[in-house]
Amino acid sequence: MARLKAFRGVVQQNADIADSVVVYIEEAHPSDGWMSTDAPYQIPTHRCLEDRLNAARLMRVEVPDCAVVVDSMENSSNAAYGAYFDRLYILSEGKIVYQGGRGPEDYRVSELRDWLDQYRHTLETSKPPVIHV
Repeated sequence: MARLKAFRGVVQQNADIADSVVVYIEEAHPSDGWMSTDAPYQIPTHRCLEDRLNAARLMRVEVPDCAVVVDSMENSSNAAYGAYFDRLYILSEGKIVYQGGRGPEDYRVSELRDWLDQYRHTLETSKPPVIHV
C-alpha cells in the first residue's frame, strides 16, 4: 500500500503533463491462494470478468485521480507488457519511452517520478520565450 500511495502522489503531481491509467490484471495475492499478510482487501482469485471488475473498483478508490481499466480474463495486457504483477510504463505518441522493472522487487515509483521530473524540465526549457510588446 505504501507504493500505491507513492504512485498516487506521482499521478497527482503530474496531472498537468501526463494522463495516468492503471491496468488491473490478475490478483497477485488472492485470499484463496498465496495471500499477503498485509493485504488490505480480501480478494479471491478472479473466476470471471465480473470478479475482476469488482476488484478493480477497489483500486479506483485507492487511486481516485487515475483511470482504471481491466485486463481480459486471458490476461493479454499482462502478457504483452510483462507486468507480473506490478510494472510502470510511460507511453508517448503510442511508443514506450519508459519501462520500469517487474514488481514487486524492481517496481520503483521513484524512477517514474524522476523520469517525469526530467520530462517536465524538458517541457519547460523548450517553451518559446514570451515577448512583451
